[in-house]
Amino acid sequence: MTAPLLSLRGISKSYGQITANQDVDLDVAPQSIHAILGENGAGKSTLMKLVYGVEQPDGGSVVWDGQPLSLASPAEARRQGIGMVFQHFSLFETLTVVENIQLVVPGRKADLTQRIRTLGRDFGLEVDPLAHVHALSVGERQRVEIIRCLMTNPKLLILDEPTSVLPPQSVDKLFDTLRRLRDGGVSILFISHKLEEIRSICDRATILRGGRVTGHVDPREHDAHDLARMMIGRDMPEPMPALPQSSGEKRLEIIGLDYRSDDPFAMPLSDISLTVRAGEILGIAGISGNGQSELAALISGETILPRALRDRIFMMGQDAGTLDAAARRQLGFAFVPEDRLGRGVVPEMSLVLNSLLTAHSLKLLSHGLIDKAKATAFTNACIGQYDVRTPGPDAVAGSLSGGNLQKFIIGREIMLSPKLLFVAQPTWGVDVGAASAIRRRLITLRNEGMAILVISEELEELFELCDFIQVLHHGRLSLPLVTRHTRPEEIGRYMIGAHTPSQTADQKALA
Repeated sequence: MTAPLLSLRGISKSYGQITANQDVDLDVAPQSIHAILGENGAGKSTLMKLVYGVEQPDGGSVVWDGQPLSLASPAEARRQGIGMVFQHFSLFETLTVVENIQLVVPGRKADLTQRIRTLGRDFGLEVDPLAHVHALSVGERQRVEIIRCLMTNPKLLILDEPTSVLPPQSVDKLFDTLRRLRDGGVSILFISHKLEEIRSICDRATILRGGRVTGHVDPREHDAHDLARMMIGRDMPEPMPALPQSSGEKRLEIIGLDYRSDDPFAMPLSDISLTVRAGEILGIAGISGNGQSELAALISGETILPRALRDRIFMMGQDAGTLDAAARRQLGFAFVPEDRLGRGVVPEMSLVLNSLLTAHSLKLLSHGLIDKAKATAFTNACIGQYDVRTPGPDAVAGSLSGGNLQKFIIGREIMLSPKLLFVAQPTWGVDVGAASAIRRRLITLRNEGMAILVISEELEELFELCDFIQVLHHGRLSLPLVTRHTRPEEIGRYMIGAHTPSQTADQKALA
């Protein structure tokens, strides 16, 4: 048998009383695509950080290409030929794309710019090399991370949720790229919660549960249900149906909104119209970078419209276009942003203090002072009801895995009992069990009469959740499509601009 390119034996890592990895054994063969499967908090990302030199193990040994290896930093890992794309981005927002890449990849700016354009075109990862990172959407930032890693020519490429915000077309191109890299001699460690992706591209999988290895399998020999059961230790519940009901009152209405930001890199919005009623879920599909961030900022109140456009956004029947985020929340609005670390929580603060960011109105303050007992009780309720894996309410938000942080933010917003809930990328980076629980909870709220708006780049998610879908392309929204009368292929055509709004029948009026 061929010797492994990477071999881990008895790898352990703890943070205080929390054991992230315990006696982990792992072999990665040359020219293989090896999946790491597990629930949120199972220790996947920690293990990859140990391999990449971000963290050092407390015990165990690492053998790289037949030689013992001890890494003190990611720079040393890159020199050895190990590259990693993180789930949470490591980009400087005030620098351009090419300037960020120059920090890792040597070369002249003009040459790197051309390489970025070529890689983007060849691999379906298009991004403007001269754009500043702060102006990019989450999906575009993910593309930058992947391109930057590919430009280091790694022997081992570690990908932590690389497709979580990529459109289906780009995922297919990325997988073609990964197969070419594998056939060219590169081994790949692949973390994803999308089990069909694992079955499609990976030839080996190691399963982690509670920081320990519970099995090694060939994922091609198991269906997605089997893999999910191995990961979470139980059978997956069936999707919850949306109960038929008549249309309720309008909770959100946008009427013919045109908006151009002062940011030269922002996508201008043109003639945006949508309606979300009580008891329904409206989904917005689209390839990242087509105006999702700009639209989310206008709906959430992060961007306030000029008074000339004050009659374009209504919430709960009231003109909300000139209201700030706090005033919109007082109307019964709640928001889960796509950027959970940048906008959903303050990473350095405890979960209790992060609860106060939006839940302070629930009598968690007394005479301007924090009522610690009530704030802690609220946080504990959120942790318990939404299965947030954490040592407790005083844990620092930034210490949680991405999926557990997402469950906390969604739980916090739902516990406000809003009339209108806006969720951007609800299950990004969330394991299959938690994603199912989040979707079931959203459908339950819809059945109870809540109005819900969802922005997602996962078509399967939108088809499971939504009553109606609109597609955002180059800053324009299609007319609403009735989900049960629409096929994913049709949505895909709108996403790439093969249809225009004028070609669409207003199916919602016929529903």
